Amino acid sequence: MSDEDITLTAGDAEVTVQPGNGGRVGGLRIGGVELLRQGERFGCFPMVPWCGRIRDGRFLDGAAVRQMPLNAPPHAIHGTVREGAWRVARRSTDEAVLTYQLVDPWPHPGLVTQIVALTEDALTLTMSVETYESSFPAQIGWHPWFNRNLGGEDVTLGFDPAWQEERGDDHLPTGNRLDPKPGPWDDCFGMPGGVEATLTWPGQLELKVTSRQEWVVVYDEQREAVCVEPQTGPPNGLNTMPRLVTPLEPLEATTTWSWRRL
Repeated sequence: MSDEDITLTAGDAEVTVQPGNGGRVGGLRIGGVELLRQGERFGCFPMVPWCGRIRDGRFLDGAAVRQMPLNAPPHAIHGTVREGAWRVARRSTDEAVLTYQLVDPWPHPGLVTQIVALTEDALTLTMSVETYESSFPAQIGWHPWFNRNLGGEDVTLGFDPAWQEERGDDHLPTGNRLDPKPGPWDDCFGMPGGVEATLTWPGQLELKVTSRQEWVVVYDEQREAVCVEPQTGPPNGLNTMPRLVTPLEPLEATTTWSWRRL
């Protein structure tokens, strides 16, 4: 069951969900036009239980130092679940609920739940991490690859962050906050009122990415795609701004993509 792609539909919107490929959204088509970059590494994948890079793959977990595999040497990147197989908890024509049990190399048991819900003019992704055993630090977020071009003019990105995290030579935030600089970016931004970014394909489509989370990474250094990644903390956040998942308090986040024709 978990290896089969799921197709959700609402109006002229169609979403492909891939439980067997990291629980990712493999495609989003509006009126037959594909908005997400295609390929098994692309689409939009959940980042769990951390987002972006962890310095040297190491983080402090209580008094213990944990080592994650260096899948982006010298760092560990984007969590442990994006290549795993998720279980389908339930599905309908316009919603799918997926779950994933955290396993090695992550040191703690935990349950990740992701809800993919489609309407005629919006896609909402909701994720939670919960534990019934020991508490642990975690982050969650999403990494969509939006196609730069849909057959007309290239997309433009509009957003108004309060600050940009200074990026060191190691691609990690230094801790200094800067006035936002012009792109191209592979950078983290702070949006204390919540993430809001607008992608506009002139004459075709406008898509808004929103989230109550206060952090977003924008990556637009590739020719094919633009990534707008809402997340619960900055890169290396397991070390600098850990959010604790406890038996009483799960970690939860939501992002919505809403669109309109131009």
